Amino acid sequence: MAKKLNAAQRRYIENALLIAALGLTFKKLEEDYETKPLGEVAETTSGGTPLRNMSMYYGGNIPWIKSGELNDNLIENAEEYITEEGLANSSAKIYPKGTLVVALYGATVGKTGILGLDAASNQAVCAVSPKTKEITNEFIFWFLRHKRPEFLSMSFGGAQPNISQKIIRETQIPIPPLQLQKTLSDFFALIEKRQSGNTNNKYPILPDAFANVLRSVTLIESLAARVNEAQRLREEAEKETNAFLYSALNSVFAKSHFSVKPIGEICETTSGGTPSRSRGDFFQGNIPWIKSGELEDDYIYRAEEHISEEALSSSSAKIFPKGTLVVALYGATVGKTGILEIDACTNQAVCALFPSDEISRNYLWWFLRSKRPDYLKSSFGGAQPNISQKVIRETEIPVPPLDEQRRIVAYLDGLQAKVNALRELQSQSQEELDALLPSVLDRAFKGEL
Repeated sequence: MAKKLNAAQRRYIENALLIAALGLTFKKLEEDYETKPLGEVAETTSGGTPLRNMSMYYGGNIPWIKSGELNDNLIENAEEYITEEGLANSSAKIYPKGTLVVALYGATVGKTGILGLDAASNQAVCAVSPKTKEITNEFIFWFLRHKRPEFLSMSFGGAQPNISQKIIRETQIPIPPLQLQKTLSDFFALIEKRQSGNTNNKYPILPDAFANVLRSVTLIESLAARVNEAQRLREEAEKETNAFLYSALNSVFAKSHFSVKPIGEICETTSGGTPSRSRGDFFQGNIPWIKSGELEDDYIYRAEEHISEEALSSSSAKIFPKGTLVVALYGATVGKTGILEIDACTNQAVCALFPSDEISRNYLWWFLRSKRPDYLKSSFGGAQPNISQKVIRETEIPVPPLDEQRRIVAYLDGLQAKVNALRELQSQSQEELDALLPSVLDRAFKGEL
């Protein structure tokens, strides 16, 4: 299976074109033009939060922006509104429409926005306004977006990353002529549109000094398009692989000449339990404790959490022996299965099945895997899909002779081996595709394109 990219790595790949344009352009600007601390050419300030226990401070008509609402875009509405009284009794202040804002801390630290309305903000939002005519708001906006990775790398704090107004004010910004600032700001805006799929507008003519920037961006855009197409084809191939396996399963278990019985007639079923989370020592033992999210239609060799003997005796959790077949009753993995390769207990969202002598464990395993689409369709509940032991026990399963069950298992195991080999190839191609654009960007920044 391909190594999953984290959110930051995925965003890096998805924004490769803009990252390249910003990086190459500002590198060139820093070489050719004077730089100044941002605080010399722009004012910075932050807002405040009215007391939360004063209900009369909230629910007014003054938009109040929090750092989590900044996403490098135009901000046209607010999640919360405060009253005139809330404004007067806090350090919040109203910024005019068009103000540039940047998040100082929280999950969006370093992200920016442009106010599309007059609004106040909390103290985690810094407002930036040019104080001379030598720099534009839009140019600072793109510069701060370019600097976000650097801000993240120098962010500090305990529970959450944060930067300060001091860091922003001391950041050196190049000061090119105003017309070049406008040309480059328009260039970046166009790139963002093209990156989101709007390729109708052509690239502008840039000054000769930026010809290499435009050439590199054009090459990266062409490569990104080919990578995206390769990704699409790979995803289609993966879907076809999964469809092929389910088609084979349906074909095998659709045979009607075998006797059919409810699973509950040929299997015992039970589930586990969850020790009290308020007892931290309950989760510091050495007994593997499996949750439904750990089931992936595969053998289970380890657990994410372990509980103590006291936790086991104080809950409905019970130890199931190595070789036990389990199925997820609810959660994101509802209907997924596994076979324990360790003695382990489970939470209540995992059902354990113990087949009688007339049914092969692996035959039952394959059958349950074939039923997952049906379980997903019939699952019920509010926040998450779920099924019950009753649903599993009432599921009817064809019961051929044991020799025939073993033959079916051997056939499906062989099919699975071929599918696994195909998925391994798909995984390798995915990793190569994920590495391609970052590698090209690295070469671009080194001037090797």
